[in-house]
Amino acid sequence: MPDVFLSIGSNIEREKHIPSALRELEERVGSLTVSGVYESEAVGFEGARFYNLVAAFSTELPVSEIAKILSEIENNHGRTRDCKKFSSRTLDIDLILYGDEVLQEGKLTLPREDITRYAFVLEPLAEIAPNRKHPVIGETYAELWAKFDKTSVNQWRVGSVSDIS
Repeated sequence: MPDVFLSIGSNIEREKHIPSALRELEERVGSLTVSGVYESEAVGFEGARFYNLVAAFSTELPVSEIAKILSEIENNHGRTRDCKKFSSRTLDIDLILYGDEVLQEGKLTLPREDITRYAFVLEPLAEIAPNRKHPVIGETYAELWAKFDKTSVNQWRVGSVSDIS
């Protein structure tokens, strides 16, 4: 069964939407492994700070079904799709890894490039899957995080999901 990893973030009613989304996700896909919660400045726009984390689960569901579930959960939490890419949001759930799958289908790219681009994705991923190797780069997420340029990173771990709800 492939291990699936998701990046989850919110900066609108984040204390409400993050725990609620995790409960709904667990109801739909089963047991989750969840990183700590990281607070970070908005990237690419002026806005409220985000809570970000990574969640993982194992499943036989195909990528298309997972994408559908994630979209439904976002919609259930008031996510609108008529805004700019970099903007405030109630909930953003991105599929970042599906096993070791390397895939480009429409708007979906796996592994998601955000893994190596954004600290708010890589640090929580390295927390829960430090020894797992990036399917293209071949380095572990702990190695990638150790090498990540942190000079302009404005984020900090605030605890677990139970600490924010």
